[in-house]
Amino acid sequence: MQALGQRASQRAPLQAAAGRRRVVSCRAVVAEPPSSSSKPGPIILDGQVLHSLSPERLELVSSLGSFVEQEVQPLLKDPMKCWQPSDFLPPSEDPYFMDAVLELRKRSGGLPDEYLVTFVGDMITEEALPTYMAMLNTLDGVRDETGASPTPWGRWTREWTAEENRHGDVMNKYMYLTGRCNMKSIELTIQNLIGSGMDPKTENNPYLGFVYTSFQERATKVSHGNTARHALEFGDELLAKMCGSIASDEGRHEIAYQRIVEKLYELDPDGSVLAFADMMRKQIVMPAHLMDDGVHGERNVGRNLFADFSSVAERVGVYTAFDYADIMEFLIKKWRVGERSHQSGEAAAAQEYLMKMPDRVRRLAERASVRKSKLKPVQVQFSWIFDRPLSV
Repeated sequence: MQALGQRASQRAPLQAAAGRRRVVSCRAVVAEPPSSSSKPGPIILDGQVLHSLSPERLELVSSLGSFVEQEVQPLLKDPMKCWQPSDFLPPSEDPYFMDAVLELRKRSGGLPDEYLVTFVGDMITEEALPTYMAMLNTLDGVRDETGASPTPWGRWTREWTAEENRHGDVMNKYMYLTGRCNMKSIELTIQNLIGSGMDPKTENNPYLGFVYTSFQERATKVSHGNTARHALEFGDELLAKMCGSIASDEGRHEIAYQRIVEKLYELDPDGSVLAFADMMRKQIVMPAHLMDDGVHGERNVGRNLFADFSSVAERVGVYTAFDYADIMEFLIKKWRVGERSHQSGEAAAAQEYLMKMPDRVRRLAERASVRKSKLKPVQVQFSWIFDRPLSV
């Protein structure tokens, strides 16, 4: 899925770091040499400006603590009232535990390999949670400075992570009990993914970071909602309920991040529209875009595991380029992008760009779909399902 896995080469400047920018090669950190007549330039790493938020906008973000406490944190649930993974799994202390496992295996026997690959890919994405917490803690003005900071931002990050932690936990245990997948290969993929991290191009900038999380939480809600629907179609009602519960969590979390961006739009419409356009120009990379099982490329003539997983997910309708366009359109309406007035010409241009993007993405997706329909399907082996081949 080109629209889901690639970054656009064009980027919108964000009116942020002061001084001249010098483009450098990847894997390098460079700052402009100081002089008596100019301020030090920004640090550039892997083509992105680090700490790109201006001091004025940093102060604005830092002032939102009470807003987070009153409008964002209430979207989290009391842990005593949350579902827990054990609610969906056979109780291991039960004397009839093995009977319950056999019943689970019988239900999951109707899940086709395409479903298993999409479910496992989603599960691996959820299991890389340490990376996402680390990403939030790179954002200036909102990071948890001590690891146990009592600030509203610090508490939000930790408690959001605690809720998210249940997702990968229950999915992993459920899939382990089915016996349908190669758990060693899956575990290797998880470890490799956490070790590789992710690069969403958010520049330590909370404006960019919260646009990204607003988009991603809705994307995961869509994906888990579709795996729930498919599980029900394939006869596994408990799995459907489990995936639906995860999707419900993601729905609360997307509202939280969207409220933050909505507040930024209220206080700083120019900075917010520039950030939104910047992330859309880069394109939203999926959190698991660096996944690697260590063998996929070798067994499939250099193919990319994430790209092949994405192709399967698109083909079975779990997450598609059209979903990407729908999410973009939803956020444009949610944040009333077309209704805003902007002071700068750059912000007005960003607004115009955003309003055109959903239709443009849909046209590109339609063309890509037509091209792909004319190609001969390729058989690809997935280690997650014991090297059984699937068409991509």
